[in-house]
Amino acid sequence: MQELNIKNYAHIGDAVYEVFIREHTIFMTSNLSKLHKFTVHFVNAEFQTELLNKIKPFFNEHELDMARRARNIPTSPARRINKTLHANATSLEVVLGYNYIHNKARFFELCELMTKLIDFENSILQI
Repeated sequence: MQELNIKNYAHIGDAVYEVFIREHTIFMTSNLSKLHKFTVHFVNAEFQTELLNKIKPFFNEHELDMARRARNIPTSPARRINKTLHANATSLEVVLGYNYIHNKARFFELCELMTKLIDFENSILQI
């Protein structure tokens, strides 16, 4: 299978991560305003950085290399968030995107692991 640019993996990883989160948050409420708040709580650079720190010990060597390469992607100076947080969030997205394209079994393994690591019920109490 064709190897893609690291930015392409981040692009698809961002999308599949959001779908992963939405698959969990839709069961939390039927109120659209709350549903949006719950989703935004989990789909942001700060939360993704926390998640990356929890899941990184489970990465294989190739995933660690992909995450390292992703941290070095140049970002726009117009970004309003902390560049380190953005780089870490991008690292998570790249690993997810790469596995989604090239190794669905591993992608679903990581999703299962993230499900165990994210305390959805207690996290929403903070929102």
